[in-house]
Amino acid sequence: MKNLKFLFLGTLFGFILIKAEVISWFRIQEMFRFQSFHMYGIICSAIVVGMISVFLIKKFNVKTFSGEEIKIAPKEFNKGNIFGGLMFGLGWAMTGACPGPLYALIGSGLLIVAVILISAVFGTYVYGVFRDKLPH
Repeated sequence: MKNLKFLFLGTLFGFILIKAEVISWFRIQEMFRFQSFHMYGIICSAIVVGMISVFLIKKFNVKTFSGEEIKIAPKEFNKGNIFGGLMFGLGWAMTGACPGPLYALIGSGLLIVAVILISAVFGTYVYGVFRDKLPH
């Protein structure tokens, strides 16, 4: 019962993704072909909301529900970010699905997307196996 709120919020978020056409492979292909502003507008809106949220968290020293301080660790840039971003974008363009909405796609009845989800999990596993050998 304690985690029921997260199931509800996840379901609501999936519903919003479906209604906003964020999980539509057609919209994603439009974005990668620079034919529509739809996805870029959503992504830019999310960036702005994230920036404002981080600013407010830092300014008002917001704590978690359990009272812990929220710490945002600084991140270092390295070449792996470029290669990882390119691989992420290539996978996104090839499958027409970003990792986030995969569950919403499966929940909306597109069961073939389970193959993409399994591939994403396998790719994450492979990265974990070779992480120490990769340039960071």
